[in-house]
Amino acid sequence: MTKRLLPALLAAALLAGVAPAAMAQVANDADTLALGATIDNTSFDRAQLMIGHQLQYWSPVFDTLLVREANGDIGPNMATEYTYNGDSSVLTLKLRDGITFSDGAPFDGEAVKANLEYLKSGAGQNSFMAASISEIEVVSPNEVKLHLSEPDPGLLQNLAVVGGAMASPATLGVEGSANSPIGSGPYVYDTAASVLGRQYVYVRNPNYWNAADFPFERVTITPINDNVARLNALKSGQIDAGISEARAVADAEANGLVLNRVDVDWFGLIIADREGKIAPALADLRVRKALNMAFDGASILKFVDLGYGRLTDQIFPSTSQAYVPELDEVYPFDPAAAKALLAEAGYPDGFSLTLPETTNYAAFNPIVEKFLKDIGVSVKWEKIAPNATITELRSGKFPAYVFQFGYQGEWSEIRKFGFPDSPWNTSKVADPALLELIDKVQYASGDAQNALYKDVGRYFVENAYYAPMYRRDIIYLTNKETLVDLQSTNVVSPIRNYSKAQ
Repeated sequence: MTKRLLPALLAAALLAGVAPAAMAQVANDADTLALGATIDNTSFDRAQLMIGHQLQYWSPVFDTLLVREANGDIGPNMATEYTYNGDSSVLTLKLRDGITFSDGAPFDGEAVKANLEYLKSGAGQNSFMAASISEIEVVSPNEVKLHLSEPDPGLLQNLAVVGGAMASPATLGVEGSANSPIGSGPYVYDTAASVLGRQYVYVRNPNYWNAADFPFERVTITPINDNVARLNALKSGQIDAGISEARAVADAEANGLVLNRVDVDWFGLIIADREGKIAPALADLRVRKALNMAFDGASILKFVDLGYGRLTDQIFPSTSQAYVPELDEVYPFDPAAAKALLAEAGYPDGFSLTLPETTNYAAFNPIVEKFLKDIGVSVKWEKIAPNATITELRSGKFPAYVFQFGYQGEWSEIRKFGFPDSPWNTSKVADPALLELIDKVQYASGDAQNALYKDVGRYFVENAYYAPMYRRDIIYLTNKETLVDLQSTNVVSPIRNYSKAQ
């Protein structure tokens, strides 16, 4: 593909018209942290909480047992101490004294037990964060022991997000709690001032134990799903911060906004049908390697995301213990070599793939189709409804798909992709060699575990589970009065990461 042709393929899909900024209910001022969100809130029900874009909606209200610091370290919060026994089968939590929920209920061991049991038994997509807990022993009001059915290398990380979110026990499973959250966090949800789907308002919790770390008197979150409208709201001062895109950076900086960027997501072709049940060719490793060599990631990164990202062939970011530098450059862009591999595998004339046509990544369809055509692979697109994207991708009906994934930690990525029942192992492939390696990871610790994480990363790349094009920087804009510490484990930061510029 020539450098002239690539921008032409993108032009129609990437150019957007000017949209008006959304109108807020509660106006922004110096004491308010006003955020623009890309999607609306789903639910405040404790069992339905999510990470990603949804994290900002619940993090003002629901404090967590542990926290993930901006540098990625796990630290104390509602739990002041956390220690494993010798074989990592029991995690002991010492709880902070004197915390109460905003309905007056005490935060104690029974509250922790109620929250974790409710999460585990619920139908939320993050119920897995408590799945390894077989028993919750309340030793005293200020101490609980989490007995595990098997070692869980991701448990501490989970307790810093949805797994550790604490709601008032009186609200768990109660009708109405999905719209009226009660927690013990730095802010209290203002039901009267909020309008579902339009703006969510939070006011300072006067009884919060760590108020000094939260300088704003109130927080507002306004869903604005249009990138142009969100940028307009930033430029006009209606909001202080919001996620954006590479093509808005020049306009944003010209209007005095501040660019913040962090490596969170990787983007590419997920090769799901590695057993060849739908597309027989994909069972051959040579074919999967050919797909990795088909895409000119450097040109796509340059023209689509204007260079805001970095090339890689692995799914783990440089901040991860699983990151291996040499895995960034395993598969060069080489259509001739890719065609030779296909011929060697018995496909000299190529083969065809049916891929899902998703609304979110429609701009990439002509690019993917052209690069694959250049090595002899023809693409048939099957359109899927925007509101059914995740359901359709996870259905197992597609042999491969174009998608973008964030990073939540080493074990979370293994849980996401590695097991036959993993939510994004959409073809339910059971790879004995990988499962043996994962088992070793699960029961290891310290440096030995970190080395094994790297082995998992190598296995993914050497067996061509995916064809990553590049890692995409999150483009996050703020005004000059607002500071934010972005994290490599979530597309947007929790409220505790915002502060006022001095």
